Amino acid sequence: MGIEFGGICGSDLHYYHDGGVGDFRIREPLVLGHEVVGRVSAEADGFAVGTAVGIHPATPCGTCAECVRDRRNICAYSNYLGSAARDPHIQGGFVQELIVPLEQVRVLPAGLELRTAVLAEPLSVAIHAVRQAGSVDGKRVLVTGAGPIGLLVVAALRQAGAVEVIAVDLHETPLTLATQVGATTTIQVGETDWPDEIDVAIEASGTAAGLRTCLERVRRGGAVVQVGTLPPGDTAFAGNVLMTRELTLTGAFRFDHEFDSAIALLAGGLNVAPIVTHTFPLGDALSAFELASDRTTASKVLLDLTGSRSA
Repeated sequence: MGIEFGGICGSDLHYYHDGGVGDFRIREPLVLGHEVVGRVSAEADGFAVGTAVGIHPATPCGTCAECVRDRRNICAYSNYLGSAARDPHIQGGFVQELIVPLEQVRVLPAGLELRTAVLAEPLSVAIHAVRQAGSVDGKRVLVTGAGPIGLLVVAALRQAGAVEVIAVDLHETPLTLATQVGATTTIQVGETDWPDEIDVAIEASGTAAGLRTCLERVRRGGAVVQVGTLPPGDTAFAGNVLMTRELTLTGAFRFDHEFDSAIALLAGGLNVAPIVTHTFPLGDALSAFELASDRTTASKVLLDLTGSRSA
């Protein structure tokens, strides 16, 4: 298929700057990109040429214990576009033509623009993180980190019924975007006026400080979800706070069925448009990666893989 748009993810930025993300290190040449949408370029099993499609980036093995238990997102043998988690690495979607198994292809609903549909993959991550927290209906939720994933977590929380969503970040620009997608309160790191009785906290910054904030601010007996990728190796955390306040700390890794839910929410008009701030042609990929790294200016940066420049 012909790829039209690809979103630059935080993991792509880590690969670009650091040569790895979390504990996954690049050991051979790697094409990045797992947030991609495009159009069918050759007929295949009922997919007409020109059909707008999204790509689920994962191919689980289907036979391991996790797959059998319908937890395919944590399959140890899964192939994931643009990932160095396995050897050989799985090449990604920042290309103009991509071949993937048919089961990874999703026909997009009529009227869903590709520039919006490209958010289906990161929105799926956000939806999975929210679901890992259990029911958030009527609850007060804290989100640390207002990068693209954190912003999509905010939007997913409001859609799931959270009555209050407090977004925390170092910078003013992402907090402004957080308000636009549904945050009821924003806090810039360093402020001292914090709300009480936070029921759930979702850590999306990928920092030890963010995790500490979640553990310390959530109410006794509350829940914390770690979705941000922490630095490689061990991370110190407030273990005694976890113990004495009987908190629940759980991880959220990638997604599975949430991809279809994300497409449906986007087609239904979920307010995420402010998150896409810039688009670059493929030839300006280096500039795109540099800008995407500047959280004071940009949020989600797209690559236009068609060769034409969008706004």
